[in-house]
Amino acid sequence: MTTTAHPRPAVPATVEAALRPAARAGFEYSCTEPVGRLLAMLALSRPGGRIAESGTGFGVGTAWLHSGLHPSSQLFTVEREPERARSAAELFRDDPRVRVLAGDWTLLREHGPFDLLFCDGGGKRDDPDGVIGLLRPGGILVLDDFTPSPGWPPLFEGAPDRLRISYLTHPALCATELRTEENASVVLATRR
Repeated sequence: MTTTAHPRPAVPATVEAALRPAARAGFEYSCTEPVGRLLAMLALSRPGGRIAESGTGFGVGTAWLHSGLHPSSQLFTVEREPERARSAAELFRDDPRVRVLAGDWTLLREHGPFDLLFCDGGGKRDDPDGVIGLLRPGGILVLDDFTPSPGWPPLFEGAPDRLRISYLTHPALCATELRTEENASVVLATRR
């Protein structure tokens, strides 16, 4: 049997452009490619939607969301570190659908509710109810940077992962955990 080589899907140019300043700064917390592809797909599923990101960094996750952004959608992203926010704002300066906010994650409240929220920064740990409050009913929440844990309850460093459990069991959410890589997973949820 002959197998045909299949080329790997291209990484969007805006993602590549965002990765360069992140690498120069030694910033190691950018969105991974598997999570990025999930974000692009979810953004595409929300034509006319309001999409948000908490924790812009240098704009890698933003660029993945942007790669799936419908022409009628809007994307708001917030970064508390001014240099990173400026770098991301420069990357998207020519697209009026994208607004890069510099400051605390709570700035997103002025622009919600959202149809899709990628919470990669502020709010995720310190205010889960506030994060969920940014979503409209039916809105999708993506939380990354979890370590897969078989069985229940999910564990982190040998103890129950209270943060993950709080999202997976929150009464306002229908949630599940998806493995994105061998050692990484996301919590994906929809607001009831």
